[in-house]
Amino acid sequence: NPLEYAWDTHRLYAEKYCHGRQSVLFLGMNPGPFGMAQTGVPFGEVKATRDWLKICGEVGHPPNEHPKRPIRGFLCSQSEVSGARFWSFFQQVCGEPQHFFRHCFVHNLCPLMFMTETGRNVTPPEMAAEDREALLLHCDAALCQVVRALGVSMVIGVGKVAEQRARRALAEAGVEVKVEGIMHPSPRNPLANKGWASVARTKLEQIGVLDLLLK
Repeated sequence: NPLEYAWDTHRLYAEKYCHGRQSVLFLGMNPGPFGMAQTGVPFGEVKATRDWLKICGEVGHPPNEHPKRPIRGFLCSQSEVSGARFWSFFQQVCGEPQHFFRHCFVHNLCPLMFMTETGRNVTPPEMAAEDREALLLHCDAALCQVVRALGVSMVIGVGKVAEQRARRALAEAGVEVKVEGIMHPSPRNPLANKGWASVARTKLEQIGVLDLLLK
């Protein structure tokens, strides 16, 4: 759980960029092994987090650290493609992070990272249905609390699963908020590898968020 061993840098991220006047919440699925797992920041590819978001610091270690997935924090040399694509796109659109966070914040549906005994990353959609539902019921409830606390008017799921979970959870809880979705930038997604930034830009333009970011 990066919110435990990487709490200091996650807190820096929240204190620096979450101000309660934002209208859009981008919702990721869960930490990647070379992104938030290393930095404590959603989609937190090391270079993007350090060089654009200007967040850096000491990161601890989980008590059950996997030998094939060591936590090296900001010394991690492997780039997370999803995070690099995500933040690079908004850097190109917004220039400075303050312009992005003026209207938007980024959060994950699930704060936990999972892996097999061999160290292969496992996302919640890949879990057995019973385990996945037991986990995501708690995540759904937490998401509703976050949306109410932030007072956002739109949640954008990054990837179909995040979008669908947000849509269902918020509707069932009676939280009045618009839910949209954009393609996930994961390299596992062949369409994302053909030009994720272009697809994301088109969708954000369609739902009115691009104009918000360009103001």
